[in-house]
Amino acid sequence: MIGVSLSRWTISYFAAALVVFLAAQILMAAGYGYPNASIAAPETLVLVHLIALGWLTLLISGALFQFVPVLVARSLYSNSLPLPTLLFLLGGLAALLLGFLQLNGQISLVFPFLPVASALFAVGFGLIIWNLGRTLWRARPLPLPARFVVVALVSIAATATIGVVFALVLSGATTQADFLKLTAAGIPIHVTAGLGGWLTFTAMGVSYRLLAMFMLAPEFDGRSTRAVLYLGALALMITIAGGVAAICFGGNLNLVLLVAAVFGIAALAIYGYDIVRLYRARKRRNLELNSRMMTFALLSLALAAVLTIVTLALGTLPHYAGAIVFLIAFGWLSGLGLAKLYKIIPFLTWLECYGPVLGKTPTPRVQDLVIEKRAIKWFLLYFFTTWLGTIALLVGNVPVFRGTIAVMFVATSGIVVQLVRARQLTDVDTTARIPKGALKPRLLLSLSQRT
Repeated sequence: MIGVSLSRWTISYFAAALVVFLAAQILMAAGYGYPNASIAAPETLVLVHLIALGWLTLLISGALFQFVPVLVARSLYSNSLPLPTLLFLLGGLAALLLGFLQLNGQISLVFPFLPVASALFAVGFGLIIWNLGRTLWRARPLPLPARFVVVALVSIAATATIGVVFALVLSGATTQADFLKLTAAGIPIHVTAGLGGWLTFTAMGVSYRLLAMFMLAPEFDGRSTRAVLYLGALALMITIAGGVAAICFGGNLNLVLLVAAVFGIAALAIYGYDIVRLYRARKRRNLELNSRMMTFALLSLALAAVLTIVTLALGTLPHYAGAIVFLIAFGWLSGLGLAKLYKIIPFLTWLECYGPVLGKTPTPRVQDLVIEKRAIKWFLLYFFTTWLGTIALLVGNVPVFRGTIAVMFVATSGIVVQLVRARQLTDVDTTARIPKGALKPRLLLSLSQRT
């Protein structure tokens, strides 16, 4: 990545995302929202959107601004747009949460929070799509991992559009018949487009490239990887287009979702096969902590797929949907995000600090910015609490779930401390920490534009 632009605001996205993630865990441990409240309750909507938008979306967006240029070997279309994008997303999140509290009667102020949130998110996501879309457009023909990002961008456009409809209906701004139908029955479509299309498809595409890069493995561009792309895209198209059509024209939504699930699970199975092949084909025999912890995230994804299949067969999926979504959001997406942050933040910090002096003076290695023996206990504790929390939800034990989340907060805090130490070069030997000509990194943004 020498010669590649560093995204100035990517670290800011990561910092904001981690703060929101910790705040959400505090609320959950305190008994706020599901499972103390119903899945559709305003309190649960607050939690869900804190995780999906405040944590995962900010995390993914920051990563894409840095790594889409790596995927396509082109510079980002605009290095100035990520900051206003971040501000629009944070403003939209604040307005959305206030709107949910307003629905719950906890805020009596007469103000159109939900429509304002819709407008802010429309601009924020529009800027993401415009900036990344223009970057991808200039790089045609696209390598395979970048095509996953294209599908993800279409999915976030669909997710945001459906979300705007929900917000307008819930705020009373519209009574259009099809919008009312979509709001009443469209939550599975909204969740699938967001968690499955935007977040998971992005994670899959980027992981193909990052795993190959960090493990010194060959990049896959064969039939199996293309099958993952096509089957996953087909599943999303059936869910979004077919689901909306079924709702508006009186079709069988459950049948549409079942067909989409078949293609989606097939895509996940082949993706798992590909990742196993990547691990086996690697040249780096001793895996770093981030790669080892990714296997736990993949295991969580596999467990979620198995739970989905079993509950579908038994007809109990609606009853256990909360536990499955929790496992996907915390075990797969959040676990993967934390594991990759443990590599990405030291890697970007190393590039920023030591890139300008490479070849001119001795510099530490990327691995020297972290101490894996200190961090591993926090990752193991995080995944253990994720799986224990899922079991607690499956059996309906709320006290155990809340206690588990409290411990998860401790584990996540421990990981965050390790990330901050890496960013501040705390664990680098003092004699080699800042050689002459090197840049001392700032905590919340990157100073250099190129390395």
